[in-house]
Amino acid sequence: MDTTHVDMVALPVAEIDLSQLSSVSSPRTSGEDPEHVETLLSTQGELPPILVHRPTMQVVDGLHRLKVARLRGDTKIVARLVDGTEADAFVLAVEANIRHGLPLSLADRKRAAVHIIGTHPHWSDRRVAAATGISAGTVADLRRRGGDSGTEARVGRDGRIRPADGSGRRRHAAELIRSNPGLSLRQVAKKVGISPETVRDVRGRLERGESPVPDGSLRLRSEPHPLHRTEPAFGRTVDRDRLVMLERLKADPALRLSETGRILLRMLAMHSLDGQEWERILQRIPPHLYGVIAELAREHARVWSGFADRLENWVTTLAAE
Repeated sequence: MDTTHVDMVALPVAEIDLSQLSSVSSPRTSGEDPEHVETLLSTQGELPPILVHRPTMQVVDGLHRLKVARLRGDTKIVARLVDGTEADAFVLAVEANIRHGLPLSLADRKRAAVHIIGTHPHWSDRRVAAATGISAGTVADLRRRGGDSGTEARVGRDGRIRPADGSGRRRHAAELIRSNPGLSLRQVAKKVGISPETVRDVRGRLERGESPVPDGSLRLRSEPHPLHRTEPAFGRTVDRDRLVMLERLKADPALRLSETGRILLRMLAMHSLDGQEWERILQRIPPHLYGVIAELAREHARVWSGFADRLENWVTTLAAE
C-alpha cells in the first residue's frame, strides 16, 4: 500500500463487530479526548465510517467515533478497510489524524515522525514532514538525534528517488544559472536531475549572495548571518522594484478589466507584505496551530511554484516559435 495514493472513498465498507477492533497502535498517546467525544455524541445523523487496517483489525482513524459507538451501546460500527503493512497503516493513521477531526498534538506528531523514520528510512525529510504535519527541518533534526545519517537515496513525496545529499547537484545548478541566466527552472532541473523548486531556491540564494547549499558554509559575499539580520529571515522588506511592478500590473487593462485578472492582482497584493507584517502575523499564531499552518503555507508555496513554472515554460515556448 502506498499511503500517498490511498483513495478513501474507493475503499470497501463493512460493518465490523466492536469486539474485533484494536487501538493499540494509535499515534494519539494521550488517548481519547472527553470533550471531543461529547461533541460527537451530540452530533445529529450518522458519523463517517472509521478506517481499519484489515490484516490486524487495528483502528487507523476514528478512535473517538469508536468510543461513541460503545457509549451508545452499539455492537457494530461501519468501517472502511485498508490493506498493506502495519508500518504503512501507521503512516495513514497519522495523516488522517492531522487533517481532520481532533488534530494530533505536536508531541504526538514528533513521536510519529521518529517512528516513521525508523520504518521508512528511505523517505525524504519532506515526505515524512508531509505525513506528520511538522516541518522538514524538524524531521531532519529528529533524524540526526536518532543517529540516522541517512541512506544514499530517499523517496520524495512525488515518489521519485533522489540522492540524500544534493549539495553537488545544487552547485551544478548554480554553475548553469551563472553561465546561462536565460535557462528556465525546468531546463536547469532536467539537466541537473533535481526539482524545479530546488532550482528556484538555488537561484534565490545566488541572487541574495548566498551559497547554493542550504547549510550556508560557502557564502558568496560578506554579509551578516541570517539570524543576526534586523528583519525576519522569512520576510525581508518588500523590494521597491517589485512594488513598482505590481502597481504597473494593477494599471494594465488586460488584468484590471477582467474578473480573472482582478483575482490574480488581489492574490499578488496579498503576498506583498513586508517583513514586519509577516513577523506580526507569525507572533500571533497560536502555538497548537504551528504545524498545521506551516504545512498549509508550504502547500500554497508549492502551488505558486507550479504556477510560476508553467508561465516560464510558456515564455520559453513562445520564444522558440
